[in-house]
Amino acid sequence: MREAVPTGARLMFAMLIALAGFVAPGSVSAQDYPNRPITLIVPFPPGGGNDAMARIIAEKLSTSLGQQIVVDNRGGAGGVIGSRAAAKAAPDGYTLLLGHTGTMGINPSLYANPGYDIRKDFAPIGLIAVMPMAFMTQPASPYRTIADVIAAAKASPGKINVGSSPKGTGSHLCAELFMASAGVQMNLIPYKGTAQSITDLVGGHVAIACNIIPPAFGNLKAGTLRPLAVTSAKRSSHFPDVPTVAESGLPGFEADLYYGLLAPAGTPRPIIERLNKELRAALAQDDVRARIANDAAEPLSSSPEEHAALLDRDETKWSTLIRKLNLKID
Repeated sequence: MREAVPTGARLMFAMLIALAGFVAPGSVSAQDYPNRPITLIVPFPPGGGNDAMARIIAEKLSTSLGQQIVVDNRGGAGGVIGSRAAAKAAPDGYTLLLGHTGTMGINPSLYANPGYDIRKDFAPIGLIAVMPMAFMTQPASPYRTIADVIAAAKASPGKINVGSSPKGTGSHLCAELFMASAGVQMNLIPYKGTAQSITDLVGGHVAIACNIIPPAFGNLKAGTLRPLAVTSAKRSSHFPDVPTVAESGLPGFEADLYYGLLAPAGTPRPIIERLNKELRAALAQDDVRARIANDAAEPLSSSPEEHAALLDRDETKWSTLIRKLNLKID
């Protein structure tokens, strides 16, 4: 005959079972995760760089996880709408977000009420890639180096036209950071889109431009545009002969665009670890690395902690600049 459980011990046992009820759902879901399709929110319309990056990763994770990763494009407000939706989703690992410097590093300070806090509302899973931007000009331009641009801008403040993408985007803030770092004033022209900026640059309507590389890739390779410098800390593998801005007279200058995978805050740690493991395995595959390289980006894997640290650093840098320039969108 089994020994009866003493009253005090029985009470303690009941309390432990009750407490287990609060943690059991996360533990169970982590053990059999995933057992249904996963939604990957891309906070931009189909066809852009964020969408392309998401689909590369979604394809590989669908295979390794044994469940379909459904890409859900929720564009609007510069990525705020989709990011906000992901932040408010259930933290069960079945809703993920394709994060980007624009949505994670810039928007929280650029928008008066983005509706999410990157440090409180998200659980970083891991980085996917980093994409440098580039300062570029026409082949016949008198500016051969970034040092030439800085010297000319100091000699004629406000006279040099420099194009960028719309206000608040990575290339716009990169150009602003450049002027602040170099202590120069130029006539910054934020275009409605990168394509228009490139068209006017090729046509000579602006002297230089700061742009993401993919839309200008064909022009740069064909020689109808000439890169002056890339904005990353290291040279781009696509243009190994092109110096960085830091090498060209502004030590420490860095302005990259990062892509990463995130989940809502509170997602069980075992799920985060499983997703990070599969993401890093995907990024180690040659075909994935080649597809990312085709978009002029560099594959970049990380731990969740490294991802979190980069998000914190990136947001701190851009929010400081946004406050200094008094840039706000209601």
